[in-house]
Amino acid sequence: MFKKLFSKKSPNDKAHDQQSEQQTDPMQIAVASLLVEAARADEQYDEKEKSIIDRTLGAKFSLTPEASAALRAEGEASQKEALDIQRFTRIAKDMSQEEKIAFIEELWEIVLSDGERDPFEDTLIRRICGLIYVEDRESGAARARVTARLGLN
Repeated sequence: MFKKLFSKKSPNDKAHDQQSEQQTDPMQIAVASLLVEAARADEQYDEKEKSIIDRTLGAKFSLTPEASAALRAEGEASQKEALDIQRFTRIAKDMSQEEKIAFIEELWEIVLSDGERDPFEDTLIRRICGLIYVEDRESGAARARVTARLGLN
Protein backbone atom coordinates (compact mmCIF):
# COMPACT_ATOMS: atom_id res chain seq x y z
CA MET A 1 0.00 0.00 0.00
CA PHE A 2 2.74 2.46 0.97
CA LYS A 3 4.67 1.53 -2.11
CA LYS A 4 1.71 2.59 -4.22
CA LEU A 5 1.28 5.86 -2.31
CA PHE A 6 4.89 6.94 -2.53
CA SER A 7 5.85 5.63 -5.92
CA LYS A 8 6.47 8.10 -8.71
CA LYS A 9 4.52 7.64 -11.88
CA SER A 10 6.44 7.20 -15.06
CA PRO A 11 5.31 8.91 -18.28
CA ASN A 12 3.95 5.53 -19.41
CA ASP A 13 1.78 5.31 -16.27
CA LYS A 14 0.40 8.79 -16.92
CA ALA A 15 -0.41 7.87 -20.51
CA HIS A 16 -2.17 4.72 -19.31
CA ASP A 17 -4.22 6.78 -16.80
CA GLN A 18 -5.25 9.24 -19.52
CA GLN A 19 -6.23 6.37 -21.80
CA SER A 20 -8.35 4.84 -19.02
CA GLU A 21 -10.10 8.17 -18.50
CA GLN A 22 -10.90 8.34 -22.21
CA GLN A 23 -12.65 4.97 -22.29
CA THR A 24 -15.81 4.74 -24.31
CA ASP A 25 -18.94 6.21 -22.80
CA PRO A 26 -21.38 3.47 -21.65
CA MET A 27 -24.16 5.13 -23.69
CA GLN A 28 -22.05 4.80 -26.84
CA ILE A 29 -21.37 1.13 -26.17
CA ALA A 30 -25.04 0.49 -25.39
CA VAL A 31 -26.17 2.15 -28.63
CA ALA A 32 -23.51 0.34 -30.68
CA SER A 33 -24.42 -3.00 -29.09
CA LEU A 34 -28.13 -2.55 -29.79
CA LEU A 35 -27.44 -1.53 -33.39
CA VAL A 36 -25.32 -4.67 -33.81
CA GLU A 37 -28.04 -6.75 -32.13
CA ALA A 38 -30.55 -5.45 -34.68
CA ALA A 39 -28.19 -6.17 -37.57
CA ARG A 40 -27.58 -9.72 -36.34
CA ALA A 41 -31.25 -10.47 -35.54
CA ASP A 42 -31.87 -12.14 -38.91
CA GLU A 43 -28.56 -14.03 -38.66
CA GLN A 44 -27.20 -12.17 -41.70
CA TYR A 45 -24.68 -9.55 -40.64
CA ASP A 46 -22.98 -8.09 -43.68
CA GLU A 47 -20.73 -5.23 -44.73
CA LYS A 48 -23.69 -3.06 -45.73
CA GLU A 49 -25.08 -3.25 -42.20
CA LYS A 50 -21.65 -2.60 -40.71
CA SER A 51 -21.35 0.47 -42.92
CA ILE A 52 -24.76 1.75 -41.79
CA ILE A 53 -23.79 1.20 -38.16
CA ASP A 54 -20.49 3.04 -38.65
CA ARG A 55 -22.24 5.96 -40.35
CA THR A 56 -24.93 6.07 -37.66
CA LEU A 57 -22.43 6.02 -34.80
CA GLY A 58 -20.30 8.67 -36.48
CA ALA A 59 -23.24 11.02 -36.93
CA LYS A 60 -24.77 10.33 -33.51
CA PHE A 61 -21.56 10.79 -31.50
CA SER A 62 -19.49 13.04 -33.83
CA LEU A 63 -16.85 10.36 -34.42
CA THR A 64 -14.28 9.92 -37.15
CA PRO A 65 -14.76 6.90 -39.44
CA GLU A 66 -11.97 5.09 -37.59
CA ALA A 67 -13.51 5.82 -34.18
CA SER A 68 -16.93 4.74 -35.47
CA ALA A 69 -15.53 1.41 -36.68
CA ALA A 70 -13.74 0.91 -33.35
CA LEU A 71 -16.95 1.65 -31.44
CA ARG A 72 -18.84 -0.80 -33.66
CA ALA A 73 -16.21 -3.43 -32.86
CA GLU A 74 -16.71 -2.73 -29.14
CA GLY A 75 -20.44 -3.05 -29.67
CA GLU A 76 -19.97 -6.36 -31.49
CA ALA A 77 -17.91 -7.73 -28.60
CA SER A 78 -20.35 -6.46 -25.95
CA GLN A 79 -23.36 -7.78 -27.85
CA LYS A 80 -21.73 -11.17 -28.31
CA GLU A 81 -20.94 -11.46 -24.59
CA ALA A 82 -24.33 -10.20 -23.36
CA LEU A 83 -26.91 -12.62 -22.05
CA ASP A 84 -29.73 -10.23 -22.85
CA ILE A 85 -30.34 -6.70 -24.13
CA GLN A 86 -31.48 -5.22 -20.84
CA ARG A 87 -28.00 -4.18 -19.79
CA PHE A 88 -27.95 -1.96 -22.89
CA THR A 89 -31.54 -0.72 -22.79
CA ARG A 90 -31.15 0.23 -19.12
CA ILE A 91 -28.55 2.77 -20.26
CA ALA A 92 -30.45 3.80 -23.40
CA LYS A 93 -33.48 4.73 -21.25
CA ASP A 94 -31.55 7.85 -20.24
CA MET A 95 -31.93 9.35 -23.72
CA SER A 96 -34.49 12.08 -24.25
CA GLN A 97 -37.73 11.00 -25.94
CA GLU A 98 -36.60 12.61 -29.22
CA GLU A 99 -33.28 10.74 -29.04
CA LYS A 100 -35.10 7.48 -28.36
CA ILE A 101 -37.35 7.92 -31.39
CA ALA A 102 -34.35 8.82 -33.58
CA PHE A 103 -32.60 5.71 -32.24
CA ILE A 104 -35.59 3.50 -33.12
CA GLU A 105 -35.50 5.01 -36.60
CA GLU A 106 -31.80 4.07 -36.83
CA LEU A 107 -32.64 0.52 -35.79
CA TRP A 108 -35.34 0.34 -38.47
CA GLU A 109 -32.85 1.56 -41.06
CA ILE A 110 -30.52 -1.30 -40.23
CA VAL A 111 -33.16 -4.03 -40.22
CA LEU A 112 -34.83 -2.76 -43.41
CA SER A 113 -31.57 -2.18 -45.29
CA ASP A 114 -31.87 -5.61 -46.92
CA GLY A 115 -35.37 -4.77 -48.19
CA GLU A 116 -37.05 -7.47 -46.11
CA ARG A 117 -38.90 -7.51 -42.81
CA ASP A 118 -37.90 -10.40 -40.62
CA PRO A 119 -40.14 -11.45 -37.70
CA PHE A 120 -37.11 -11.68 -35.38
CA GLU A 121 -36.11 -8.12 -36.25
CA ASP A 122 -39.67 -6.86 -35.69
CA THR A 123 -39.79 -8.61 -32.32
CA LEU A 124 -36.43 -7.21 -31.29
CA ILE A 125 -37.42 -3.65 -32.09
CA ARG A 126 -40.72 -4.07 -30.27
CA ARG A 127 -38.82 -5.35 -27.20
CA ILE A 128 -36.36 -2.47 -27.33
CA CYS A 129 -39.24 0.01 -27.65
CA GLY A 130 -40.90 -1.46 -24.57
CA LEU A 131 -37.70 -1.38 -22.55
CA ILE A 132 -36.82 2.23 -23.42
CA TYR A 133 -40.42 3.47 -23.29
CA VAL A 134 -41.17 4.20 -26.94
CA GLU A 135 -44.77 3.56 -27.95
CA ASP A 136 -45.68 1.24 -30.84
CA ARG A 137 -47.27 4.20 -32.62
CA GLU A 138 -43.97 6.12 -32.51
CA SER A 139 -42.04 3.06 -33.71
CA GLY A 140 -44.52 2.58 -36.56
CA ALA A 141 -44.08 6.20 -37.62
CA ALA A 142 -40.28 5.78 -37.48
CA ARG A 143 -40.54 2.63 -39.61
CA ALA A 144 -42.73 4.46 -42.13
CA ARG A 145 -40.19 7.29 -42.43
CA VAL A 146 -37.36 4.81 -43.01
CA THR A 147 -39.43 2.80 -45.49
CA ALA A 148 -40.16 5.96 -47.49
CA ARG A 149 -36.54 7.14 -47.31
CA LEU A 150 -35.27 3.74 -48.53
CA GLY A 151 -37.93 3.59 -51.25
CA LEU A 152 -39.42 0.34 -49.94
CA ASN A 153 -43.07 1.30 -50.28
